[in-house]
Amino acid sequence: MPISRRILNTEKFDPKPILAGLPLLPGVYRYFDAQGNVLYVGKAKQLKKRVSSYFQQTNISPRIRMMVSHIARIETTVVRTEAEALLLENNLIKSLKPRYNILFRDDKSYPYIVLTGHEFPRLTYFRGTPNKQHQYFGPYPNAQAAKESSQLLQKIFRIRTCEDSVFSNRTRPCLLHQIHRCTAPCVNLISAQDYQADIRNAVLLLNGRHQEVEQKLRDAMVTAAESQCYEQAAVLRDQLRDLHVVQQKQFVESTGRTTDADIIAVMQLENAVCVNLAMMRGGRHLGDKSFFPEHADGLTLAEVAEAFIAQHYLNRSVPPVLLVNVECGDATLAGLLGEQAGHAVRIAEPVSGDRKQWLGMAEKNALLALQQRAVQQGGQQLRLDRLRELVGLSDLQRIECFDISHTMGEATQASCVVYENFDIRPSQYRRYNISDITLGDDYAAMRQALTRRYEKLANGEGARPDLVLIDGGLGQLHIAMEVMAELGLNDLALVGVAKGVERKAGMEQLIFPGKEAIRLSSDDPALHLIQQVRDEAHRFAITGHRAKRGKTRTASSLAEISGVGDIRRRNLLTHFGGLRGVQQASVEQLCEVEGISKSLAEAIYQQLH
Repeated sequence: MPISRRILNTEKFDPKPILAGLPLLPGVYRYFDAQGNVLYVGKAKQLKKRVSSYFQQTNISPRIRMMVSHIARIETTVVRTEAEALLLENNLIKSLKPRYNILFRDDKSYPYIVLTGHEFPRLTYFRGTPNKQHQYFGPYPNAQAAKESSQLLQKIFRIRTCEDSVFSNRTRPCLLHQIHRCTAPCVNLISAQDYQADIRNAVLLLNGRHQEVEQKLRDAMVTAAESQCYEQAAVLRDQLRDLHVVQQKQFVESTGRTTDADIIAVMQLENAVCVNLAMMRGGRHLGDKSFFPEHADGLTLAEVAEAFIAQHYLNRSVPPVLLVNVECGDATLAGLLGEQAGHAVRIAEPVSGDRKQWLGMAEKNALLALQQRAVQQGGQQLRLDRLRELVGLSDLQRIECFDISHTMGEATQASCVVYENFDIRPSQYRRYNISDITLGDDYAAMRQALTRRYEKLANGEGARPDLVLIDGGLGQLHIAMEVMAELGLNDLALVGVAKGVERKAGMEQLIFPGKEAIRLSSDDPALHLIQQVRDEAHRFAITGHRAKRGKTRTASSLAEISGVGDIRRRNLLTHFGGLRGVQQASVEQLCEVEGISKSLAEAIYQQLH
């Protein structure tokens, strides 16, 4: 078990007595300032030597010198191995987000394409923990890449995508069959043998064996034509044609041996750093994603690469090969990743062949992402500077915006979105389910949302905004002022954003506490930033509200019908594959469901229509 120690120094920091007591053992150290904020988290093979080096070296970077000058407390945790130290270090970095550690935004799990293990497998898109019963392909760098690949496979091989409840209750082909996107195995329009042949070809294609798939399709087409099965031959011909389109548009193929690898290119443009991650599976390029680390000033590209690999791959699937464009020879890191993955992991810098070309492509994409970000941030800088001038906050960085969404008081939800460091921060968004208020009372809903958010801040929890935007008029702004006064946060800057009489974009009024409302010109950069954040809050609130409303209505519409209890409701939803199927069913079809009499079927039909 790790052994933790807290070393306090309340007066002028003197590291000598502290360093003398540190062991020559592996572990993790944490530096804190006088206010208790975490400055840095690091790992060490020998704690005593590593921590001492910060106070003994004279040629350290200005960044590290500044950090050391703020150290007021040190905490250490002793572990058994250097690998354990690496794992604990990255867990602490993700949870504590220290000021001087390089930080990468922690994305959710990557998407996969899945072929289920049924007699007639289903093609679907998936995030989460894999199930051994199914076949998984990927991961893909983003949802769009996975969905596009899934759609192309569906177009070529016409594999079903419907839920099992829908599949098992179909009595006639659906629209996808009519537009040639499914072979309709649900109503036996294709044999299990022919369907499995399509599945095998799809698996080969997902594994990068394009030529083998093409040859199989060509041979089957010739056989069908020779047997005068011209319709089948035409279907195979269309599959070959679509396959060629996929090869041209979707995949960058390797001419050498197929492999699974991730390509990691770290590039710098002026003071900005970008890590481009490209994924190759079976010799196919599945797409790429760019990451922009925080707190990377003063670090070498090799240090950035090592931090990215450690934070990104620990507790996540990792391919056998990581190709990096900078020297990154941390054997401990490679060993830990291999132990986690169950296979050897090699971190290498390619020198020739396809792999070098892949890396060159990733480097170009990283530079392009840096250039695009520079242009975007230039525009955001102009907007933020103008807003700072308008509200009189020269150090304005973090903006939080609140909005309320409901339908006649139904399923009321509040949203809080965050803008910081020239960009919106979805990982910090919050939704609040509003309850115990009069239906349609926007003031009470705003009060509840603001209280729930900022009572935590009043207790010392959470990030402090520099500006709070309230989507609404003077009434909503007064509610916000009352909440802040009750919580002792009167110094928080508040601005109300009213849509104006005509409720048109560009006609918004800005309402400041104790001042007259102002209207900015439609081309004012400050207004553009406010609109960006306000519109994002509105979008986030309304999507949450619609999801909540739909869930509530789905659950309640059948329950409101006399004679339909939990069992009959479940039988109806299962038989028709959901509420929409029940709504589309005739009285005769409703009678086919177990427990539904004709009189009850008529009552259900009348209620839903």
